[in-house]
Amino acid sequence: MHNAIPVIAIDGPSASGKGTIAQLVADVLGFAYLDSGALYRVVAFAAQQKNIDWNDAEAVAEYAKTLNIQFKNGQVYLNATDISDEIRTEAMGKGASQVAVHAPLRAALVELQHSFCQSPGLVADGRDMGTVIFPEASLKIFLTASTEVRAKRRYQQLIGNNQSANYESILSDLQERDARDKNRASAPLIMAKDAILLETDQLTISEAVNVVLQNYQHKMYE
Repeated sequence: MHNAIPVIAIDGPSASGKGTIAQLVADVLGFAYLDSGALYRVVAFAAQQKNIDWNDAEAVAEYAKTLNIQFKNGQVYLNATDISDEIRTEAMGKGASQVAVHAPLRAALVELQHSFCQSPGLVADGRDMGTVIFPEASLKIFLTASTEVRAKRRYQQLIGNNQSANYESILSDLQERDARDKNRASAPLIMAKDAILLETDQLTISEAVNVVLQNYQHKMYE
């Protein structure tokens, strides 16, 4: 599938920085960017707008098929409306984690995610990019950091965006999300066998971006 078009798959847990790093790598290479986590946030948001219960797997999956979701210039659009701010709340993060456990929804979104694979290349980030969505990816990175470091980053990010935040509740929420992501039956969060582990506890964003780019160059010249 899409073998001619290079794909860099970056997977990892919540708040590991994979979105920021994936977007920057895509910018440097001039590649398209897929934030698969945002897809689940959009579905959670859209379902809530329609009063569809997040736990109703079939209803959520059927409704998701009707949505027109686009990423443009770092913004997220649903049916041509910019909903970037609405989906970036902690509530929608929880909603995304809840709807993402549904196998019918994950199946419904596979085709949509494949459609992002366009020339000259794609950087895709999420939980199952390298294991399920793009198993033939040119480069697979598993990006992680300790729960404490991730909670601290998320806390600082929220405070920086003038949102109220509580470190302890963010930490416990991340621990819950990690458990849910790793233990779900459909496409759990696991590191692909051929992925490169990148721990970012001690790395700046630009250092992490450089590690990904260097690994990509190595892959291209193998």
